[in-house]
Formats: sequence, C-alpha cells, structure tokens
Amino acid sequence: MKLDTKYFGPVEYSATDVLSFPQGLFSFEDERQFLLLPFHGSEGTMLCLQSVKTPALAFVAMNPFALLPSYAPELRPEELEQLGVSKSQDLCYYVLCAVKNPVANSTVNLRCPIALNDESRQAIQVILDTDRYHMRHLLAEFGRKGEGPTC
Repeated sequence: MKLDTKYFGPVEYSATDVLSFPQGLFSFEDERQFLLLPFHGSEGTMLCLQSVKTPALAFVAMNPFALLPSYAPELRPEELEQLGVSKSQDLCYYVLCAVKNPVANSTVNLRCPIALNDESRQAIQVILDTDRYHMRHLLAEFGRKGEGPTC
C-alpha cells in the first residue's frame, strides 16, 4: 500500500506496519490507524506518528527512555488487559512532542504516553495516575542522554 505522508512524501507500507488505536488519540478519536516512521538520523528516538486516514495529520513522537532513562510508566489493570499484557514493562512507550521554534522551547507529554503492544500492534494513549510526570516538560530540560529501550 502507498500513503502520502506529511513529512516523508509517499511511503510504501503493509498492513502489518499499521498501529491500531481502538479509541483513537485524545482529541482525535476518529483517527484509529497510524504508522510509526523514524526520522532520518534520529536512531529511533524521534519518530513520526502518521495517520493512515488523514495524510496531513502527523505527530512527532519520541522514545521517552532516551530523554529520561528512569521513566517508569505504570498502567492500570484494565489498560494492561486491553493491550493483552500482564505488566507495564511488556509494552513499548512513545510520548508526543509539541515542536516549537526554537526547538529548545518544544515540550513533551510524559503524563499521557502512547502504550503499544508491539506484537499485536494494538496501542492506546493513557493518562498516567502519578504526579511524577507532566504534560509539558521542556525538551531543553533533558539534555543529551543515552538511548533507552526501544521497539
């Protein structure tokens, strides 16, 4: 299949590449299928979450462990069940980035990550039940850190 994307132009993909969000994303509940495309040179730490339905809709997603190696999201039992796993550590996580100019003013939302079961390709966006993480962490506060786990 072929899709015109916001940042990469036309890309080829297969059905197995598609992430399924049964409830969509917050404020985008009708958007239920996305591709996760890495930005060139980011070594998998910065990706594009590209809508399959709406080519002009794409989000910048980041590996939260590359920003904050101690990041430890804990999902509720019903969220784990929905994703078909028994513990939060069995999932992959991505956080959305609001890109600003200058880039140092960009923010990442560590409070509402995307949780992904990489085997089933099912994903949900969750709100973590903790005060440790916020919705607008300045990207500049993280500095350059080593990569953490990725999917």
